[in-house]
Amino acid sequence: MAKLVYLMRHLRESGADRKLQQLILELAEASKYIAHTIKTGEMGYAGTSNLYGENQLALDLLADKIIKDRLDHTGLVSYMISEEMNSIVSSHENAMGPYSVCYDPLDGSSLIDTNLSIGTIVSIMPGKQVLQPGKNQAAALYFLYGPRTELVYTVGNGTHIFVLNDAYEYILQSEYVTLNGFGNIYAPGGLKQEWTASHTLFINHLEDEGYKLRYSGAFVADINQLLAKKGGIFTYPALKGKQEGKLRMVFELFPMAFIIEQAGGAASNGTLRILDLEASDFSQRSPIYIGSKKEVALAAEFLKRI
Repeated sequence: MAKLVYLMRHLRESGADRKLQQLILELAEASKYIAHTIKTGEMGYAGTSNLYGENQLALDLLADKIIKDRLDHTGLVSYMISEEMNSIVSSHENAMGPYSVCYDPLDGSSLIDTNLSIGTIVSIMPGKQVLQPGKNQAAALYFLYGPRTELVYTVGNGTHIFVLNDAYEYILQSEYVTLNGFGNIYAPGGLKQEWTASHTLFINHLEDEGYKLRYSGAFVADINQLLAKKGGIFTYPALKGKQEGKLRMVFELFPMAFIIEQAGGAASNGTLRILDLEASDFSQRSPIYIGSKKEVALAAEFLKRI
């Protein structure tokens, strides 16, 4: 029987900075409380909205508080910002921690009443500056809360998947996960009537080639599917009335692009590599084409046609 590899050991052998290892372990602990809360907590609306005008669920706010409180007491974080906060906050009065953290505490929370998988997305930046180019990330990770709770992380040394076992320990499931050069599934976000002509051509091409539609409405679940199936593409394009798309760069696109690139895939806004972009504001959005290299490159070709 193969020996179990725990998250702490895997991080220790990753070569990552010890403080970064500890920060990831603290986030892993926070995820266990969130997973438990999803199973047992209040699922109704909190009666508040976030900075973007979106109604907040009680679970959104609780997940945000669980992560913030955990980060506050590590001494490892200078500044943090989440999708549920209205501004960047310092972790300590002196803000002396070696890292800054951006996170979406509960991605896909609008699906909670349907019992579909949702998740937490985290981007860890070095130093005290939250807004940096995506390529500067020290680490990226996400947690998937579904039939199983999973942790997927990278520190720039491959992408690795862990599963939470019955003893509430994260156990290695797959390391150095690698996407194939192409896949056979696609996850198309955005209303079809709002797609641009060039994006519509691209999606029609995928359908003509026999690609299978697999879209859940939760970014974490759809990205996790690409890793599980070893390929394919997720898209949330520029729309006719919303050229910047829907997904936010610092909370969603940067960490997922880092994870997918470390798995041998690619992530683009249709023209530029996502990790080469720099957000000027934490609410900034961008179109996204992410997954296997072939499909991401093919999308860029189609977007030039009209």
